Amino acid sequence: MLSGVLLQLFYGFMGSWTAYLISVLYVEYRSRKEKEGVSFKNHVIQWFEVLDGLLGPYWKAAGLAFNCTFLLFGSVIQLIACASNIYYINDRLDKRTWTYIFGACCATTVFIPSFHNYRIWSFLGLGMTTYTAWYLAIAALLNGQAEGITHTGPTKLVLYFTGATNILYTFGGHAVTVEIMHAMWKPAKFKYIYLLATLYVFTLTLPSASAMYWAFGDELLTHSNAFSLLPKTGWRDAAVILMLIHQFITFGFACTPLYFVWEKVIGMHDTKSICLRALARLPIVVPIWFLAIIFPFFGPINSAVGALLVSFTVYIIPALAHILTYRTASARMNAAEKPPFFLPSWTGMFVLNMFIVVWVLVVGFGLGGWASMVNFIRQIDTFGLFAKCYQCPKPAPALAQSPVPLPHH
Repeated sequence: MLSGVLLQLFYGFMGSWTAYLISVLYVEYRSRKEKEGVSFKNHVIQWFEVLDGLLGPYWKAAGLAFNCTFLLFGSVIQLIACASNIYYINDRLDKRTWTYIFGACCATTVFIPSFHNYRIWSFLGLGMTTYTAWYLAIAALLNGQAEGITHTGPTKLVLYFTGATNILYTFGGHAVTVEIMHAMWKPAKFKYIYLLATLYVFTLTLPSASAMYWAFGDELLTHSNAFSLLPKTGWRDAAVILMLIHQFITFGFACTPLYFVWEKVIGMHDTKSICLRALARLPIVVPIWFLAIIFPFFGPINSAVGALLVSFTVYIIPALAHILTYRTASARMNAAEKPPFFLPSWTGMFVLNMFIVVWVLVVGFGLGGWASMVNFIRQIDTFGLFAKCYQCPKPAPALAQSPVPLPHH
C-alpha cells in the first residue's frame, strides 16, 4: 500500500518533470526554426521532428520508433478497455465480439483533422473520469470489506514490479505532448498546466485505488477490471458508459499523432481535403484492431507497454535529449528557456536528468521489463492468443479444455 502511494507520487512528479523537458525542447526547436523563417501554419510539429532539428537523424529514428510503437499499443489498450468495460453492462456478447464492434466505431477518428478539434472533448473526458474514479471510491466504501478478505500485497517480485511498471505507464501517457502543445495558443504555458493536471489526477487515483484495495484486497489480482467486482447498479452502468466515451476520445488522442506520421510518410500531410486524408489514414486502424483481438490481456499489456516503450519514449529519451541539446556553453547561453526558478543551475538539471535515466533504465526497463514479460507470457499460457473472453466469470467450454500448444520454430 505504501509503495503504491509513494510510487504514484514519485512517478507523477517525474512525469511532470519530463513533460517540462519536452516542452522546453519544443520551444527551443520552434524558436530556432522561426528565426530561420520557417512557418508552421499548416504543419503540426511532432516529437521526432524536434529531435531531428536539435540532435540529428539518429535521434529522429529512435524517437519515431519508440513513439509510434507506444502510440500503437496505447490505442490497442483503449480498444481492449472498451470491450472489457461494455461487457459488464451487456454480457450477451463476449469481449472479443465487442472488440470487433468497437474497432469499427473507433475507425471514425480518421475524420478528425487535428488536436484543435479535441478541446471540448478532452474537457468532457475529464468530467467522465472524475465521476468514475469517485464512483469506484464511494462504491467500494459502501460495499464494505468482503468476507474472508486477504491483503497479502505482492508476494512475488514479479507482481511487485508489474504493479510498479503499471504506475510508470499511468503517468507516462504524455507521449503525445508535443502535438497537444502545438494545438495550444500559448505552448510555453504547457508545463504549468501539466503539473496542475498531475496534482488533479492524484485526487482521482489515490482515493479510488486505496478504497478498492481496502474493500477487495487480493481479489484485484485476478480481476484486472475493477468494475467486475462491484455490484451491478445504475451508478455502475453510468460509470461504464462514461468510461467508454472517454476511452473512445483517448483512442483518438493516441491515434492522431500516428495519423500525422503516416500522412507525412505518404506525402498527404498538407492535403486540404478531409475525406482524402481520412482514406489515407485507414491503414493505421486495421493493425490496431487486429492486435487488440490477439492480446486482450487488459492489465498485463499495460505494464508490458510501460516497461518496454514508455520508459524510453517518455523518460529516458527526453532526459538524454535535454542533456545533449544544452551540452555546449553557447547553447546554454542562447537557450530559449532558462532553467526553472527551483533548480536555477544547469548542473543541477543535468544531475536530475541523469538520475531519471539511470532509475528508469534499471527499475522501469530492467526489472519492470522482466516482470511484465513473465506476467504477459503467463497470460498467453493461461488464456491463449485470441482469447474469446478474458477473465470472464463463467468459463466457456472452449476455455475449460487445455490450450493447444503453439508449434515451436
